[in-house]
This record gives sequence, C-alpha cells and structure tokens, in this order.
Amino acid sequence: MRLLDLVHRWTGGLIGLVLAMLGLTGAILVHEDSWIMLPHTSDALVRDPVKVVAVTEQLLAANPRANGIVFASERFGLHQLRGTDGAGAYADQAGAIVTRWSSQWERPELWLFDLHHHLFTGDMGETVIGVAGLCALLFVITGVILWWRTRRTFAFRLWPRRLSRPAIVMQHRDLGIVVAPLLLLSALTGTMMIFKPVAAVVVAPFSSPTEVAAAMAQPKLKSSPLAARPDWRAMLEMARRRFPDAEFRILSLPRKPGAPISLRMKRAGEWLPNGRTTLWFDASDGRLLGARDALAMPAGAQVFNAAYPVHAGKVGGLAWRLVMTVSGLAMAMLGSLAVWSFWFKRPKRKKRA
Repeated sequence: MRLLDLVHRWTGGLIGLVLAMLGLTGAILVHEDSWIMLPHTSDALVRDPVKVVAVTEQLLAANPRANGIVFASERFGLHQLRGTDGAGAYADQAGAIVTRWSSQWERPELWLFDLHHHLFTGDMGETVIGVAGLCALLFVITGVILWWRTRRTFAFRLWPRRLSRPAIVMQHRDLGIVVAPLLLLSALTGTMMIFKPVAAVVVAPFSSPTEVAAAMAQPKLKSSPLAARPDWRAMLEMARRRFPDAEFRILSLPRKPGAPISLRMKRAGEWLPNGRTTLWFDASDGRLLGARDALAMPAGAQVFNAAYPVHAGKVGGLAWRLVMTVSGLAMAMLGSLAVWSFWFKRPKRKKRA
C-alpha cells in the first residue's frame, strides 16, 4: 500500500498541471457555443435544403481559398468556412460574412480547442494528452483504493480548510472519491479517442476490434482533379435523397491530388454532433464514389462514436453539460492542488541531533 501511495503522489506531482489544464479548458469548451459573442449565433437552424444549397454555392464561389464548410447547427447559428493555416470565417445562414481571421490565435475557441487536444504541438501533444489520460485513470483507481483505508474520516468539502499539506490531502482525498465516477468517464472517453488499444478494450464487449477498425477506416477511393466549378447542388441533393433524415454537417474539399470531396451528415439517431454518416464524391464530376451509414455500423463502432459527444457534453442538453463542467473543474482543482502540495508544501525533514 505504501508503494501505491508513492506512485499516486509522484505521478500526480509530475503530471497534475497537465490534467488541471485539460480539466479547465474542457470545462470552458463544453459551453463553447454559448460564449462565442457574434451576431446571428443564436439564429434558428435553416433546414430548407434549397436554401442551404444556395448558401453553400454562394460561400464557396466567393471564397475560393476555402477548403471546407462546417454547417450551422441547432446550438450555433453560423456556418464556419475553413481555410489553410488556421484561417477561416463565420457566415450567417444567408451567406453574409460575420467575421474573418487569418490564424487560430485570433479566435479563442480555436486555440483553446488546439490547446485541449494537441497542446499546440500537433500529434506529439496529442500523445502527451493520451498519456495524461491514462494517468488520470490510474489516479482514479489507486485513489479509490487509498481512500478506502480512511473512509471513516470522510468529510465533503469543495475547498481545503487551509492551504497546508494535511488539509489539501484531506480535501483531495474526499473530493476525489465524490467525483471519481465523472473523472473516470472523462478520462476513459478522452483516452479511447487517442489510443486505439484503449478503444479496442472498451468496444470489445460489443464488437471485435477488427470489425470496428474496418467499419471506421477511410475507404480507398480515387478521384479526378477538382473541377473549377464543382456542381455542389447536384452533390448535396444526391446526399439528401440518400439520407433524407440527415442534416449537412461538414463539406470538405480534397487537400491532395486524387482525394475525393467528402460530406459528413448527421442522421436523427446519431449522438455525434457532426455525425459519421459520410458520402464521397468525385471532385471532377460529382459522381458518388461511396457512402457510409453511421447507424448501420457495428455496435462497437457506435459505442466509439458516442465517446466524443459524452466527453464534450454534446448530448443530454444543459444538464449533461453541467455534469461535465463539474468533472472538468474538479480535475482542474485536484490537479493544481496536488502539484502545489507536492512541490511547495512538502514536510521538511527534521535535522538529526
């Protein structure tokens, strides 16, 4: 048990600040659609496919350097144009540009997302975050084991009585056991989106990992070069006929030669905010090259697809967003106070006589 305590304390002291940052940024991003203060963000979603097609044609014609559109949703009434090197723009659902930016640093929601997911360092940062998620799982499990010995002294408190090491340790221990289920869920859903072996363990009771990997894999499709004026109307209307209950979510232009145009849609039964129902079109003539129905995927793939909306509070309405806010703030508090008590409030060794 002493070894378990040493592992718990030392790992928390070394990686606690990363977890605190993840918890705080996650709690902020859960409410992202509410704190972006721009005109028309609260506009009702336009569902008329004729109007959506017309605005799509208008935006892509007027912004030839755009490489995709994230369409407006029920909670966020602006279309987002995506450009290269973090550039982009928001447009209302009538096609008028609301604001533009030349890099992600001009939009707090973009750099906060990059910090939370990549630590501003791309794939390497994502790996570090995945390791931190594994450590968080370890903290929850070992913390519960260590708490059991002192369960008779449990006293719930949101903040330590004083910033002394014993008081911080007591608050850390007792608050941690209260929020342990939420922390476990946050860490597990976040880690399984980064590390495939973790996801394979989670989805194994529902489908074989091989079956899930095959269902999620990007199909190998060959496309002709992008036409000067793609027939967006034909493609979007074809997608609407194929999945009449689905909403347009992300239209992506090819970023390398031979890649197709892709369109992600969200069917009525999907939790993922941008959906996993996808169609691929030839970039030259708009021929349908392939389609994938997210609701026809194996059960394990649908469990994996549910990880992000659960993790980010994109399902369950305001109640679940508040639950995940509590999880993020608790992680931020526990991580930061663990580092403070470990490095700055360690007991001094007594000098020998």
